[in-house]
Amino acid sequence: MTLREIDAAVARQIGSGKSLYEVDERLLEQIAPTHILTQQLCQVCAPSGNEITQALAALPVKPQILWFSPHGIEEIFDNMRELGVAIGKSAVAESWAAATRAHLQRIADAARMAKYRPRVFCLEWVDPYYCCGHWVPEMVEMAGGEDALGRRGKDSVRVPWADIEKWSPEILIISPCGFDTEKAVAQAEQLLRQPGWSDLPAVRNDRVYAVDANAYFARPGPRIVDGVELLAHLLHPELFTWNGPPDAFIRITPCAQGIRQA
Repeated sequence: MTLREIDAAVARQIGSGKSLYEVDERLLEQIAPTHILTQQLCQVCAPSGNEITQALAALPVKPQILWFSPHGIEEIFDNMRELGVAIGKSAVAESWAAATRAHLQRIADAARMAKYRPRVFCLEWVDPYYCCGHWVPEMVEMAGGEDALGRRGKDSVRVPWADIEKWSPEILIISPCGFDTEKAVAQAEQLLRQPGWSDLPAVRNDRVYAVDANAYFARPGPRIVDGVELLAHLLHPELFTWNGPPDAFIRITPCAQGIRQA
């Protein structure tokens, strides 16, 4: 399926009140979990309330259900603390939250030393175009950038190309929800067919990056701090180095054959 066909199929399924997922109740019964972590944030990203409620009927002993649906970074900290309490690891959770908050503050403080805050646009889907939402605009801000099209604490939504052109991003982050870097690069091919693509400052200045959204941006867990570090490096390489996996991002540049990776 093309990206647009996937988007349309998802919209039809959810619009009709159906789920995108089916829980393997027999396997769940065999596993016999003591805890189930689930979410009510996005029907597309993972099984949500209805599927879990149905599956619980198959379990002779009911597990503890933890609903994690954060809209921002501070709520991610709250979820980790809640998990710590549930599994008897409160001290570990508190220590992680304190260390992570201090780490993020150091990044934000260092980013303030930059000469300017570039205009950034994080694409969570390419066809149609979706802006970033929830905690990602907050991540961009901590990393020393500004994404005026992002929706902090809210769902990502479709964005018309005219709005992208008007914002004129200096750095473009292709971060399709649920995709790794290689598949994000494949999605970027779609951008080459968009009139006005080559006029964006990000394209003219070779500041277009495909990133591993699945690892660093789409999931509200401990690795969001790594995502902020990655953004800080892409936005301000003169201030921040990236010591994580080399395939976390790829710089992409249009060429006669389509896209050249660097």
